[in-house]
Amino acid sequence: MNAPITRVFVLVVALFALLVGFTSRWTVFDQKSLQNNPLNKRAVLEDQMIARGDIVAADGSVLAHSIRRSDGTYVRRYPRSPLFPHAIGYSYLNPGQAGLEKSRNDDLVGKRSEISSIVDQLAGKKPVGNDVYTTLDPRAQRVALAGLAGRRGAVVALDPSTGAVKVMASIPGFDENALQSASATARLNTDQSAPLFDRATQAGYPPGSTFKVVTAIAALDSGKFTPQSVLSGKSPITISGAPLANDNNQQFGNIDMTTALTNSVNTYFAQVAERIGKPTMKRYMDRLGFDAAAPIDLPASQRATSGEYKGGHVLDPLSRFVDVGRMGIGQDKLAVTPLQMAMVAAAVANGGVLVRPHLTDRIVDADGRTVRRIGTQAISRVMSARTAGEVRDMMKQVIKEGTGTAAALSGIDVAGKTGTASVGRTGANLTQPWFIAFAPADHPRIAVAVTVERSVGGFGGTIAAPIAKNVMEALLR
Repeated sequence: MNAPITRVFVLVVALFALLVGFTSRWTVFDQKSLQNNPLNKRAVLEDQMIARGDIVAADGSVLAHSIRRSDGTYVRRYPRSPLFPHAIGYSYLNPGQAGLEKSRNDDLVGKRSEISSIVDQLAGKKPVGNDVYTTLDPRAQRVALAGLAGRRGAVVALDPSTGAVKVMASIPGFDENALQSASATARLNTDQSAPLFDRATQAGYPPGSTFKVVTAIAALDSGKFTPQSVLSGKSPITISGAPLANDNNQQFGNIDMTTALTNSVNTYFAQVAERIGKPTMKRYMDRLGFDAAAPIDLPASQRATSGEYKGGHVLDPLSRFVDVGRMGIGQDKLAVTPLQMAMVAAAVANGGVLVRPHLTDRIVDADGRTVRRIGTQAISRVMSARTAGEVRDMMKQVIKEGTGTAAALSGIDVAGKTGTASVGRTGANLTQPWFIAFAPADHPRIAVAVTVERSVGGFGGTIAAPIAKNVMEALLR
């Protein structure tokens, strides 16, 4: 008799333990993952009863606000749409949330600590959302969108000393207000041009010769090269057992690094990358933020990792699958975001210190008090101030007499680097133009990255550089 009772008792205890375990898992240990699950609509349903705070541009214009409906719930409206659709995002019961609407949701609904929330409920206080003031500049954003002129691509511009993002443009975009309609949402989700996809922070593109700036940083800061270091610029040369040529098979004699960057000489920088080796390249790539999700205040789903890829996975730069010579000139299997390349330019501009990029400037409560300000946060010292100055001076030459003359500004020195990646099938003459820069070169206030996804035979200096020039001018003048 005791044995059956004992077995039943053990079974009951085991079931009770499982109940406690799974209850604890969802309420304590995995609470965040359950809350962040896009299929969980409970939080969004609750938020509809709250007047979410406004999202405001740097010039004071309202980018998102809430309207009260007759049933007492609130719905979101985007008066400047589609100016910043990917950065601001959207907040609806369906399809859910994206952009700052998601990453700053707790601030926008005025979420407080559990104890404070309970006290407020007992006191009969209704939750009130906080306003999110951003760093985004509507005027410069319009200039960026006009420059892209409907072509797929992206522009990112930020303050290199603070990390404040001024421009985050991605084409194609979408009207946030249209997402209230299920049919419109379905059309956007099935559109082959992927308008909901943020090309500034999610797209992985071959960076072309803009990556030579990364190679130059690693070579100079490691002490293995100087701007005057001489190598042959002949074309072609053998890299990893295969021939590598300069653009149009241009021939150069013995040249220094400044000349090589000014004229974007592939064979020079492939040799540099091979000589400094994978460990040195990896060290500086890590410092610049490669091989990790972009550290910006957007949802994790909108923050892609830049680096070498194989089979859809990020490769360690030390991997045997990495051709370091070709990686050093922005080829091989590199896939990077425009935000990452803007961070590369910003690190040089900021004297070698990489600062965390951010879209949020401050959080302001319903009484107009600033409850939190997003300050400058250094991520790493990438290179010495001396190295940053040397790379800056070489990038200035690119604008003065090299491949980036189209980005020159009247009365303002610019430092930059062009890039042109071959894309599509061999012989199709399809390119992806790039340009990264900062200005004023000696006292930088803005760093920018521009890319156009597809061009027939276009170059970074002719397609992307003029867009960067106009954006920099809009922000500096």
